[in-house]
Amino acid sequence: MSFLRTGKRHFQMETDLRLESSLWVDKKRYRAVLTGWYFNWTELDKKNRAKKTISVPVAEVVGVQEGRVEILPKKSVEDTDKDFTVFYVKRSSSGGSYGLLWRLGRIQFSCLSRVLRDQWIKHLKTALKTHSPMRPHRLLVFINPFGGKKKGREIYHSLVAPLFELAGISSHVIVTERANQARDHLLKKDLTGFDGVVSVGGDGMFSEILHGLIGRTQQEAGLCENDPVVTLQPCPLHIGIIPAGSTDCVCFATVGVIDPVTSALHIVIGDSQPLDVCSVHQASALVRYSVSLLGYGFYGDVLAESEKHRWMGPLRYDYSGTVVYLSNRSYAGIVQYLPADPVLSNPRDRTRCLAGCSVCSRSTERLFPNSSDSGSLYSSHYSQFNSESEGEWVSVEGRFKCVSLTCMSSSCPKSPLGLSPSAHLADGTGDLILVWDTHPLGFLKFLYRHTSSQDQFDLPFVEVHRVKAVRFFLPPGKEEDSFDEIGGKNDGVDDEERAYSEAVGKNGSQQHLAERGAGEDLKKKQKPGNPFLCGVCCSKAPAVSVWNCDGEILTSTEILSRVHGQLVRLYARGIEDGAAVLNSTEENDKRERTSYTKSLTNVG
Repeated sequence: MSFLRTGKRHFQMETDLRLESSLWVDKKRYRAVLTGWYFNWTELDKKNRAKKTISVPVAEVVGVQEGRVEILPKKSVEDTDKDFTVFYVKRSSSGGSYGLLWRLGRIQFSCLSRVLRDQWIKHLKTALKTHSPMRPHRLLVFINPFGGKKKGREIYHSLVAPLFELAGISSHVIVTERANQARDHLLKKDLTGFDGVVSVGGDGMFSEILHGLIGRTQQEAGLCENDPVVTLQPCPLHIGIIPAGSTDCVCFATVGVIDPVTSALHIVIGDSQPLDVCSVHQASALVRYSVSLLGYGFYGDVLAESEKHRWMGPLRYDYSGTVVYLSNRSYAGIVQYLPADPVLSNPRDRTRCLAGCSVCSRSTERLFPNSSDSGSLYSSHYSQFNSESEGEWVSVEGRFKCVSLTCMSSSCPKSPLGLSPSAHLADGTGDLILVWDTHPLGFLKFLYRHTSSQDQFDLPFVEVHRVKAVRFFLPPGKEEDSFDEIGGKNDGVDDEERAYSEAVGKNGSQQHLAERGAGEDLKKKQKPGNPFLCGVCCSKAPAVSVWNCDGEILTSTEILSRVHGQLVRLYARGIEDGAAVLNSTEENDKRERTSYTKSLTNVG
């Protein structure tokens, strides 16, 4: 055999952890090669010719076990002296345009000797430590047993825990019993020794963990979250999301699929995806943080209306959306925004923020130019925002169907491209979407385009801007009426699914901002609202709406929202382009077969 160089050894080692030998799988001979970055195995025919090659990055090897082992759906071990089992990430199509399902691939190798088997196990484990330094070793796991179909515990223990055990990850599991328990634990308890925090639940549980980690980080840094202009310090702990809720928007927008095994494997291999976060302030108090949707008008009304019909389950959103649409409401308001640099990107450039996004990568260098020095990292980011805050704000006034700000595409199974298809996860900006008052059929067209591939911004009454900060307040003389007419006081929200919200005052919330902004050059552009058309529902239209902040109602109408670039990191890598990944795999296989053929020729 040509690849046994000396004719007396079954393996070869080099300084780059290279190991090469014959291995057998179900009585078929394979040529297995471990380099520093890849583990390849190629099936050989009886004439020693290469057939199919499978190439797995070392970073995507989940674990190596002695003997013949199975993990899912049930663990079983057959202890044999000459066998070992390799577990790795195996991709398959999710059936959608983007996003790939990850599955636990498994292959059982047989060796000629126990010595050879031990060599393979040793080298594979060494390669994992060398080339996957960011893998977590200890995780804090919060399970919401009430979210979604109430299967959080079952999902974790049957699908996720076995993968963590296989990868050598220890976990401390807390099953939450009340609202805000996860947030309070993260704010107050000792987190020493943990590499990350895992949310098993929906967007509500993720929001609790988000608020707890951000709050804890700012406390330890001595920063005041209530200061609207303070630059927040990025969180050191990663967040993992195991989808098990009624809504899993953040998971879908960052992974591309809603699948517990896929998300668990991203956690296991230590993927790292930075994520922008919006802070929402009213007056001098922090109200909430947002990562997906901050929406006023239609989206706020739908959420408030849905709180009256929680007994309907998820159907309440479709029902409430219909009721609010037929009500044909629009609201007066003044929106001020700080534009982002249009040279870097724009919300209508038809790009997608996928895994390895170049826009987000350049933004990392721009936001954190001295990332090797944590002290200068935060000071440079702080200086950058302060200089940008002195830029030119734009102000628009009129009647709006809805005003929305999102830091991501906010894609979901019903809207695969999302609210803003070209929004980026980690470029330090958000997309501001303004939908002016228009005819009901025009607004219906706007809503329908979210479910298709048509451009929802290509309408005369819709604007979209890439921004770094947004202010919203009422025109002079308008009073903030009670929002009871819209949806009540939100007392019906299920405590087990909600994240925390703070009650804050509503009077004069932006007066101090106007005073501080004196002297700024505000470009004013007015658009008169269309005549208000009486909707099918004849109830009196309220003067103001509420804000929908990642599925939670904010009663404060006048707010200031700022985008904090890459404030947190998720165990994810962004949505993978299925076609590109599969093509890359095929190219690797071709190169491996060509390399093997050349080696045979050279030896011959």
